[in-house]
Amino acid sequence: MAIYALFGPVALGMLSPIPGSGRQRAAVMLRALPVGLVLVALGTALAVRTWAAVLGMLVVGFALAFAAVAGPRPAGAAPGLQLFYILACFPPYAPETLGARLTGLALGVLLLAACEVFLLPAPPTVSYRESLADAVEAAGRAATGAAAFSAGTAAPDAGPRDGTPAGPVDSSADRLRAIGHQLRFSRLPPAERPAGAGRMDRAMAQAGVAARTLLDQLARLSDNQPTATARRGTDAAAASADLLSRIAALCAATAAALRTGRPNALPGSMEQAIRDFQALRIRQATGPPEAVPSVPELRRQAAVLGMAESARMLETAVRVGLDGRRTRPLPPRELFWYADTGTARLWWRRLVGNMTLHSVQFQNAARTALGLGAARLVAGSLDLSHGFWVLLAVLTLGRTTAGETWAAVRSALVGTLAGAVAAGTLLLVLGQHTDAYAAVLAPGMLAAFALGPLLGIAWAQALFTLVVSAAFAQLAPASWQLAEARIVDVVTGSAIGLLCGLLAWPAGARREVRRTVAGLLDSYGPLITGTVGALLANPPGAAPLPSTYPTLHRLRLAETAYAQYRSEPGDHSVAHADWQAVLITANHILVGSRWLPRFDLPPATVTPDAAAWARTNADRLALTTARLAALCAGNGPPSDPSPPPAPHTPAEVPGSPPLPMLIDLEQWLSSLTAELGHIERSVPPLRSGAPGKSRW
Repeated sequence: MAIYALFGPVALGMLSPIPGSGRQRAAVMLRALPVGLVLVALGTALAVRTWAAVLGMLVVGFALAFAAVAGPRPAGAAPGLQLFYILACFPPYAPETLGARLTGLALGVLLLAACEVFLLPAPPTVSYRESLADAVEAAGRAATGAAAFSAGTAAPDAGPRDGTPAGPVDSSADRLRAIGHQLRFSRLPPAERPAGAGRMDRAMAQAGVAARTLLDQLARLSDNQPTATARRGTDAAAASADLLSRIAALCAATAAALRTGRPNALPGSMEQAIRDFQALRIRQATGPPEAVPSVPELRRQAAVLGMAESARMLETAVRVGLDGRRTRPLPPRELFWYADTGTARLWWRRLVGNMTLHSVQFQNAARTALGLGAARLVAGSLDLSHGFWVLLAVLTLGRTTAGETWAAVRSALVGTLAGAVAAGTLLLVLGQHTDAYAAVLAPGMLAAFALGPLLGIAWAQALFTLVVSAAFAQLAPASWQLAEARIVDVVTGSAIGLLCGLLAWPAGARREVRRTVAGLLDSYGPLITGTVGALLANPPGAAPLPSTYPTLHRLRLAETAYAQYRSEPGDHSVAHADWQAVLITANHILVGSRWLPRFDLPPATVTPDAAAWARTNADRLALTTARLAALCAGNGPPSDPSPPPAPHTPAEVPGSPPLPMLIDLEQWLSSLTAELGHIERSVPPLRSGAPGKSRW
């Protein structure tokens, strides 16, 4: 019982990077406790044979490592849960001690959770809902300022520029973009990231994307406002001002809902406002020539319409996230598919979606399981003393790249050797005086677990070697040979972990991020051309909308690979394309492919020349995405040349009236052209003399 009472806090407290405040960590530990009890019981039963323990290690190792797909908290608790099985699956085979083992583990974890809450609680972090509410409030202030400017009652930028808190009007483009960047997962505490597969996490993650999109749209509008003075005060500008005011009101209501936890916005209000605004645009554009808004004003209206759709997406996602229950299908169904999907199916889809060799989560889980299984086989076959240290070395020293694993192993071996010398000296000096080891253990643990993370792997391994020597010397008579066993076990585990790192995906996410991003780019083309085809279908609505599932699935894999890639050491500023821009463009394409057909079904007045312009530009973008996919995959560009660019914008096509639908489509295609151009410029050149081979 003493062994498990000791290793409960060590495993879940120090060797498990559970994120969050004290209460959040304690909640994860208490939820992990039943799983830990089951793993101890399983390991106790499978310790009867080495082959049974190895098979169990393979299954348990993969399942717990693969739990990272559920979010940072399960991923943080996984190493500790691994250790519970590892400790129990080693000889002696003693099922009669199971009750004492479970009691000790429960006691240790409960005491640890109590310490997290009452004794030394970690300070709480800013919640994701609070961060999102701040961003939505900033968007509302910016929309208020833009509405006042359109109505002719405000200067282009009434927001503060001296770093003071924003007032009632806030439209500074740089400030808005900075606020949006704070919602990136890399800027959020791990415990606050909505990364789970459930309905609430999916909705909150989508709300964050919508808020960032809205802030970026408002920033672009703010950039263009100083040149828009001539259009202020017109009827078209008044319509834009009214819709911007509705956006501001919706943002205020959504921010209040996020702070209180209760959705209080009126569902459907923005939907109707968008349809009314679009109907007004069509009446103005098809009315008497003197009443037709100018092309710049139509483009500004298109930008405002895009903001309204982002605000509607934001409000809908927040409502789903705060409610958490299944709802009726929500438009657009392809983007809110999870709202009316059962929880079990959502988790199944997350698990199955990552069951592919192109998922870095699957790769990490497979590498961990193989390493732990091999370590258990070697330790059991060679009958190594304290063989669980072999698996502990594999678990704690393994990294996602072979180079990083080798660096960790080198430091660990140096630290273990130094610690073994110190531990051997301690054992020789103190001999069999158990009370002396008990007196040394507590301050030794404090030093090891406080200084180890600060001083590096070598110091951590040295101090931990002293700790385990002091602990096991209390449980049974020990000599300096205990330190020798520690060295042998760590060297064995390090060799196994390094071998697995060399054989199983040694490059980590570097290659996978290229492969998944290339697949994501390849899915853009059919989505763009299919959306344009649906918009130009005659009669309206005759052509089906393209499926978004391939892009959504590949986007999830690319996001995971990119997140791991950013966590791996190396210079991420050179020698690769702008992966983050690829992910942002994917969301832009997904949203545009659904809101344009919903609000922009064309009248019969679209001329053949205008339709040809739209199709030609869509085809050019599709070929651009195919070329980028080939470049990002490390291949040469495809041989098919792009068609020549269309000579006119929709507003310049002879005989074609500047219809709102064509202006909206022009805005979408031109922004995608600019984004893809930025991505292509960021792709490194190919090696000279090696056509078709990327230099990275």
